[in-house]
Amino acid sequence: MTEHAHSHGHGHSHGVSPDADRRWLRAALLLLTAYMAVEVVIGVLAQSLALISDAAHMLTDAVSIVLALIAMRLAARPARGGFTYGLKRAEILSAQANGITLLLLSVWLAYEAVQRLITPPKVTGGLVLVTALSGIVVNLICTWLLSRANRSSLNVEGAYQHILTDLFGFVATAISGLIVLTTGFERADAIASLVVVALMLRAGTGLVRESGRIFMEAAPAGVDPDALGDHLVGQNEVVEVHDLHIWQITSGQPALSAHILVAPGGDCHKVRRTLQELLSRRYGITHATLQVDHLGEQGGADDLLTLSPGPGLDTGPEQTPGEHCEDAHGPVHRQGPHRH
Repeated sequence: MTEHAHSHGHGHSHGVSPDADRRWLRAALLLLTAYMAVEVVIGVLAQSLALISDAAHMLTDAVSIVLALIAMRLAARPARGGFTYGLKRAEILSAQANGITLLLLSVWLAYEAVQRLITPPKVTGGLVLVTALSGIVVNLICTWLLSRANRSSLNVEGAYQHILTDLFGFVATAISGLIVLTTGFERADAIASLVVVALMLRAGTGLVRESGRIFMEAAPAGVDPDALGDHLVGQNEVVEVHDLHIWQITSGQPALSAHILVAPGGDCHKVRRTLQELLSRRYGITHATLQVDHLGEQGGADDLLTLSPGPGLDTGPEQTPGEHCEDAHGPVHRQGPHRH
């Protein structure tokens, strides 16, 4: 049976194309940059922190699109040398940098908004209202442009969510301009700025969290490794699953590796194909490396059998996972009730 030992199966799916509709991102970038420059000038003239904070947020949107375009180009390079996955995580680096920038910028804007709540400056409400309304139109166009791109990329989705956040921010700014124009309540501008800050914090935190999960090799959101391991070990002829690792190479590209023990006399190749088809169909994991062995083939007969005795299966003395591997990589999944 040694011909079956250490059989490896590789299913390859490399997720998002790094060339995900660059023309839509470039169009949104040009529109954002042009409007942002106009908004900064009007914000200074109108003494409106809400407009300036909106422009600052638009700057981070523009930067996120630039980084996304650069990351797409880097990710398109083939894997070579020491970069066996290529440069696919360039987009995750840019997403994390963009998220951190958002968080830092929100802290500064929050400080300025609180200062203006205490001592509100003179705000030109009409100018703020007109500019915010035009900003709503610009953001609607940009949102539509980015919705046409491939949003399964963390960068593209991040830019899309930022522009959507800007849209809500401009709505808040327009309301504040209307309040200032009709009631003279100038603190409404600072309150609108705090609304934009809250939206920036939410977007920045989400980007940092999601990019951090990928860098820390965490399982993709929505995938429970324990449940997945139990599902694998429940298949015919599979008696144990261990060294199970699930991670993301980049956004939208999950990967998995595991050591599978098959019952003596079982068809290792058939089990591997069955498990890979299950992973692809049920979990969307098409990049899987499975080491499949017959139970008892990996070494001496006295210390190989890692299973506890079960109904109809005499495996000899119960062994612990530590006897199979000095450094156990996560829980061992076996048929029947077991502890994770």
